[in-house]
Amino acid sequence: MTLLVSLPGENQAMTWVLFLLLPTLCLQAGNSAGSNRVNTFGVNQPARLSGVQGASIEIPFSFYFPWKLAKDPQMTILWRWKYFHGELIYNSSSGFIHEHFKDRLILNWTQPQTSGVLRILDLKEKDQTVYFCRVHLKTTKGMEMVQSIYGTQITITRVSTTMQSPFNVTSADTTAGLEDTEGQRNPSLVNIGATSGVVVATAVLITPVCVMLIFLWWKKRPAD
Repeated sequence: MTLLVSLPGENQAMTWVLFLLLPTLCLQAGNSAGSNRVNTFGVNQPARLSGVQGASIEIPFSFYFPWKLAKDPQMTILWRWKYFHGELIYNSSSGFIHEHFKDRLILNWTQPQTSGVLRILDLKEKDQTVYFCRVHLKTTKGMEMVQSIYGTQITITRVSTTMQSPFNVTSADTTAGLEDTEGQRNPSLVNIGATSGVVVATAVLITPVCVMLIFLWWKKRPAD
């Protein structure tokens, strides 16, 4: 205060203005720093993934936390679907798998890893929804839990069953072709058969005539 009083008039006024604005500037700076802070725990998952019906898909995940783990962290990976508190579909500790995903879920993760992959096999149309990873772990202060907030939206592309290769012949088409073949004679074969019949008949008629002519000629020839 003594320093402020000893300053000239204009400088003293300016100093008082800065002194009054200082708390406000400090408060704004503190709020800005706080707004840029990132959570110290959570689960990372891709926002969106797409797969083809009948194929497989992998959902990668990783998690982080500030706590010190217990000697036996007892980590458990859980997966839920549809919404944040949705139905449980997988539990790594108990081996539980939802009936809808029976024999179709594989978790590639081992404790104490902080990342892994959930693989869904033989994708169904009903698999198109959101999947959330949740992690339970034991720390020196007790059990803690972290979960993805937004999860991963999976989109399933259907395979059209009407699209067939022009070289593919169905059994029905083959059967129909056989039936047509049995019910109708090939015109070429009919023509060949008819021609052969005519040739044979002609040969039968001409042969005796030729023999008779040869005999008459031999009989009428002059004797030597």
